[in-house]
Amino acid sequence: MTEDFNQLQQIISERRTIKPTTFTGNKISDYEILEVLETANWAPTHGYTEPWRFSIFTEEGLTRLGNFYAHLDQPNSEAEGFNAQRFERFKNRPMLCSHVIGIGMMPNSNPKIPEMEELCSVAMAVQNLWLALHAKGYGGYWSTGKLAFTDKMRQFFELPEGAKSLGLFYVGIPPKEQPKGRRISTIETKLNWIKK
Repeated sequence: MTEDFNQLQQIISERRTIKPTTFTGNKISDYEILEVLETANWAPTHGYTEPWRFSIFTEEGLTRLGNFYAHLDQPNSEAEGFNAQRFERFKNRPMLCSHVIGIGMMPNSNPKIPEMEELCSVAMAVQNLWLALHAKGYGGYWSTGKLAFTDKMRQFFELPEGAKSLGLFYVGIPPKEQPKGRRISTIETKLNWIKK
């Protein structure tokens, strides 16, 4: 069991945010994406609500996503302040990836389970996905921002009314040398032991 813990601790501590601009451009099989999404499906969930939803973009879907996202960010190229460089960056980012996963949440109808718990469950599902990708040698990046939470994004993910969009998760193959991690303080500085 100690060996299992050590291996898990290593995977968790070595996982990094890997941005699409550093991906090699090589592709990951749909089967492997399905495997890591299966780990997401085992996240903790209150009352078995399983609120996570994933919309997977690949192949021509990446082009469609890039066009949509760039136009969502800047719908009018004739507008004052239009930033062509930003537009092209948003448009081309998905093409740097093997897959892009739209993250969604389908809230439950049980009034005893607050939305915050559902959000936490989705975040844990994404962490499972991220750790599984890292264990396979792949990289990922969860991107949010104001556009991530819009109803237009939810509709683009083909999620039903009442669901929420929670951003994009970019997936690809990272370079051999991945960035080293750091923490600005130790766990001891974040603890409050209460024994009485």
